[in-house]
Amino acid sequence: MEAACTAEAEQQLDSFAAYLAHGRGYSTHTVRNYVSDLRQFFCYLESKDRNLTPASADYYEVRGFLASRFKANTSASLARKLSALRTFYHFLAREGKASANPASLLPTPKREQQLPTFLSVDNVFRVMEAPGKDSFRDLRDRAMLEVLYASGLRVSELVGLNRPDIQFDLQVLRVWGKGRKERIVPFGGKAKDALQAYLQKREELLRSKSPESSSRVVEQGPLFLNRSGGRLTTRSVARRLDFHLRRLGLPVQASPHALRHSFATHLLDGGADLRAIQELLGHSSLSTTQKYVHLSLDRLMEVYDRTHPRARRSGRVRPLRAGR
Repeated sequence: MEAACTAEAEQQLDSFAAYLAHGRGYSTHTVRNYVSDLRQFFCYLESKDRNLTPASADYYEVRGFLASRFKANTSASLARKLSALRTFYHFLAREGKASANPASLLPTPKREQQLPTFLSVDNVFRVMEAPGKDSFRDLRDRAMLEVLYASGLRVSELVGLNRPDIQFDLQVLRVWGKGRKERIVPFGGKAKDALQAYLQKREELLRSKSPESSSRVVEQGPLFLNRSGGRLTTRSVARRLDFHLRRLGLPVQASPHALRHSFATHLLDGGADLRAIQELLGHSSLSTTQKYVHLSLDRLMEVYDRTHPRARRSGRVRPLRAGR
């Protein structure tokens, strides 16, 4: 449970949260994490000196705070806390309440290299076919899984879709990504069929909940609904995917994000350009997309070790055929 800050500090955090959400377009998830990180920083300063404030803190206090969290947090969490502090001091300078950014002097902690989890093409196909084709829930699950894999969406982007965001004639989706950045992504024929089948059940559900629903109500609002007619949550998507994975006997650690990773990896294996994949995923930096190159290289080396006659790492040398 987070410790409480002073009333003045809480007011400052509220102003910062509003700045992140409306001024910078940060997601609710990021805003919540940044505010939590700063609340820890405020409490740390108060434990050192009750008269110490973020505006009067210097490089050594910021470094001391991060050092105090070293054992309790991963390098990724520490990097996020430093990012929160840098953004907060930028906010204070903008408000005229700080003249320097002591967090900018600290190097970003090096993150552990973690290759993303993905599913093979065969297993993805099994997952796509797992839901039934009759009930509202089955058709919704089939549509959302097809869209996740067809367009490489983040799960937050999936549940944020509204009915007008689909253009069936062009087979594209209008997606709002991180920082409220808009992008247009395509979807294939399988996803189109699944969406059209689901939309019929979606209309039936909306009209059953509100018989007087107008066509405008049906054509607006959230795309993916729960059985009560409300917007589906990211947690519900994760639960439904987990349900289908368990039924198939596939790895349950595969999250909805694994379908996004599978989308990128399979495109790269099929010869897609890395820049194109970057655009489709909505990555602001190509370096974020390049992790998929490592996945392909790992598999390439496995094939090399298994098939090349002179691959020493395989532990054996295959005999050459006569005539070579």
